[in-house]
Order: sequence, then C-alpha cells, then structure tokens
Amino acid sequence: MRPSKRNPDELRRVSIERAVSKHAEGSCLIKFGDTHVLCTASLEERVPPWLKGQARGWVTAEYGMLPRATNERMRREVTVGHASGRTQEIQRLIGRALRAVVDLPKLGERQISIDCDVIQADGGTRTAAITGAWVALHDCIQWMKLRDMVKDDVLRDQVAAVSCGLYKGAAVLDLDYVEDSGAEADSNFVMTGSGGIVEVQGTAETVAFSQESFDQLMSLAKKGIGELVALQKLTVS
Repeated sequence: MRPSKRNPDELRRVSIERAVSKHAEGSCLIKFGDTHVLCTASLEERVPPWLKGQARGWVTAEYGMLPRATNERMRREVTVGHASGRTQEIQRLIGRALRAVVDLPKLGERQISIDCDVIQADGGTRTAAITGAWVALHDCIQWMKLRDMVKDDVLRDQVAAVSCGLYKGAAVLDLDYVEDSGAEADSNFVMTGSGGIVEVQGTAETVAFSQESFDQLMSLAKKGIGELVALQKLTVS
C-alpha cells in the first residue's frame, strides 16, 4: 500500500487555476497534491542575440523554489550568487519541453519567458511545472492571437509530464516526497498530447532495474499524461 493510500496507477489530486497573475500575458497555479507551482508567461519583443535576424522566436524558462517551499528554509539562489545545477537542469528541461510543441518561426522574432516558482514542494515539482507551464504558454499565445500578433497554429500540441518509480518493488505513478525519497528507481516522463516522447529521465537509486520494469513505468506514464492532457484541455476550453 502506498503511504498516500492511492492505487499504483493513480495521480495525486491535480488542479489548475488560470489567470492568477494580473500582469502576465498567461498564468496559472497548478497543484499536484501538496506540490504547488505558480507558472507565468511573459511576452518580450526581442529574441536572444544569437537568434536575431533569423525570423523565428524563442521560448525559454526559469525555475525556482521559494525559501519555505520545503520543511526547512532554503536560501534564495540570488543571495548565493548563482543558480544550482539542479535549478539549471530543470529550467532547461521545461524550456525544451515547451519548444517541442511551438512552431518557432510562426512566433515571429519574439520571446516568451516562462517562470515556474515552487510555492510548496512535495515531490514532482518539475513535472508539475511543465504541465502548468503549457497552460500559461497557451494563454500567452491566445493573448497574442487576440491582438493579431500570431495565427492559429503557433502551438502545435500539448505537453505534460509526470513522475513514475519503483517503490517497495511496485511500479507507481506520480510520486510524492515520501515515495520519491524511498524509491528504488525514479523517472520523469515528458510527452505531447499526441503521445510523442519529448524526454525521459530515469535513475536506479539502489540496483539496476529491468526492461520489464521500465515498460511498466512507461505504461503508467502514458496513462497519467493522458489524464493531465485531458485536464489541460478542459482548463483552457
């Protein structure tokens, strides 16, 4: 039995609230159980210097955890003077996930910056961030459409993410912190609404796991992402 009493293939309760930021072109507050992430999308009429003159846009992301997102206060990374390796890895992952479903030339020479701020952490912050970031991105692009800045087909698909792992010998979906910290294997799956694989991150924490176990995790991920994509669609409809 899982500590949360969930079935092996059961997500935590997921909710998405749109338009939570007065100033951002797109925003949402996403909750995966006790993991809460604020996602905002900001439109900028510029692109990185290396993209100038190439007639295409860019989507990038920043990620951070508030000092009391966890049990003990963490120092803000700005006071340390640099982002941690973990932070850099996660924000690059979010950016890659979103760019996989955006037609960048149709965006024009503009950049959309997604900020994912973890208000409360209980495992799966990166997967919640990716899933919520898509909603914020969608609403930013809708804002642009209403102003005739882009056409209808800039956003090619949905993208969402979920964690899966082996906990006490069983494959389980959407690990919370207790499961994540005690898992024998832990993985993150990022997939599009049409079922395409954007990225898979998998790690054996104790001993190597089998192809059969990986296939079980992949099956759980497909189910979970299917449910998340359906919730995204319902949220923005």
